[in-house]
Amino acid sequence: MIRKSGTLIGLMLGVFSIFGAFFLEGGSVKALFLISSLIIVFGGTFAAVIIGFGLDKMKDIITLIKLAYFPRQYDVNRVIDVFIELAVKSRNEGLLAIEKDLNKFAHYFPKKMVRFVMDGTDADSLANLANSEMKAMQERHYSNIFIFTKMGGYAPTMGIIGTVMGLIMTLANAGADPNSLIKNIATAFIATLWGVFSANIIWLPIGDRLKKCHLEEKNLMEVSLEGVLTLQSGEIPSVMKARLVGMLPQRIQLRKLSA
Repeated sequence: MIRKSGTLIGLMLGVFSIFGAFFLEGGSVKALFLISSLIIVFGGTFAAVIIGFGLDKMKDIITLIKLAYFPRQYDVNRVIDVFIELAVKSRNEGLLAIEKDLNKFAHYFPKKMVRFVMDGTDADSLANLANSEMKAMQERHYSNIFIFTKMGGYAPTMGIIGTVMGLIMTLANAGADPNSLIKNIATAFIATLWGVFSANIIWLPIGDRLKKCHLEEKNLMEVSLEGVLTLQSGEIPSVMKARLVGMLPQRIQLRKLSA
């Protein structure tokens, strides 16, 4: 919950800082929210995504934005605790006795890998299966992240296009009322503002957030693979705990090992 709130707080702080400063300097809502500038920046950015990635990827953007701001929680500590419980039970009652406890895993990957162990899959095959899945996951996630990285590049360019168009229209009316020309020049730069704002407050941070989600899921899968291999080898629970906790940051290791 704290992480989700932090993401939203960051977004609101960025909006408040940029637009709040604009209004403090005497800017008006009417001057900021120009329909033509918004159409050029956001419409042009989405058009570039459709051209570059296809309409199917464009349809996934809303889902990916939701995932970035409301990510799935990956509780690695809980996964480690479950593996230790399974190790204790398997040593006392046998490997097949842990089947009823697989639902303690909140994630599908460790549950699936333990089932492979129960079916008699060897260690090399387990590692190959897990690494293949992690590689496919990384390619899939990075392709989604790449969309927002490109949008972070498209948006400022679209803003510049909008500004150039506004300046062209201003120069075309050269000789008119100077006050009107000055107003038109100011209006032209609103497109650049929206382009830079959307790139650095919306699109690029979403890409970074998705990358963080990917690393968290990858970490859970790596810990799960280590846990499965340790469970299969029949290591004692204390050794399993040391191996799995050793994959966590040091500050968490100290807390986990002292528990």
